[in-house]
Amino acid sequence: MNTSDVMTLLKDNQNKRGIENWTEQMHKDSGLTSFGIGLTQLRKLAKQVGKDRALAQDLWATDVYDARVIALLIDDPKHITREQVEQQADQLSGGYLAHVFSTCGATLANASLAQEVATDWMDSDDPVRKRCAYGLIYEFSKSKKKSAPDESYFFEAIDRIDQQFADQDVDTQMAMGGAIMGIGMRSKPLHGPALKVAKKICPIDFDPTGSCDPFDAVKHLTSDRIRKKLDL
Repeated sequence: MNTSDVMTLLKDNQNKRGIENWTEQMHKDSGLTSFGIGLTQLRKLAKQVGKDRALAQDLWATDVYDARVIALLIDDPKHITREQVEQQADQLSGGYLAHVFSTCGATLANASLAQEVATDWMDSDDPVRKRCAYGLIYEFSKSKKKSAPDESYFFEAIDRIDQQFADQDVDTQMAMGGAIMGIGMRSKPLHGPALKVAKKICPIDFDPTGSCDPFDAVKHLTSDRIRKKLDL
């Protein structure tokens, strides 16, 4: 496929209600347009497109949100460079793409430099980068690969969340909440310290409209499923 083919695919799958929601939520300040396609559907379309680094770069250069999401999903993690990552971080359109950039099956988390990026960005003064750092840590917490961080890495992340949480914007707090949840689910030794911090920072009220319930990592970490999984 080329860029034109992907745009046709997106147009064929556009969602009128999604487009209306995009407009209502005032994403115009992102500088991006959208076909209103949900992330679940975009992930399916990305599988249809297939991994293609050159196409990913072309799609990222567009001003279409859905095309940029596809770009993040089809890139080749073996060839992602630090220069590319930093440039893309500057182009996340005020954070609208930050969640997908660092989580949701995007290829960055599988790149060899991902741990280095996350470590550096935890100390970044840029809230979007800091948010992405904790998104990556959430992805690491789910990894069963030998290349995944060891437990000392996650213990350090728990400490950072505990120390820095109160001073962050709500988007970064949500990323931290997701990370603490993922870390606590990873192993029995990590569960206790993660749960202790989760009880301090949760619930996180992220929706000013009140239409969504606050995020509560404690509920997930104390669920019967996790207790059984970790033999608690």
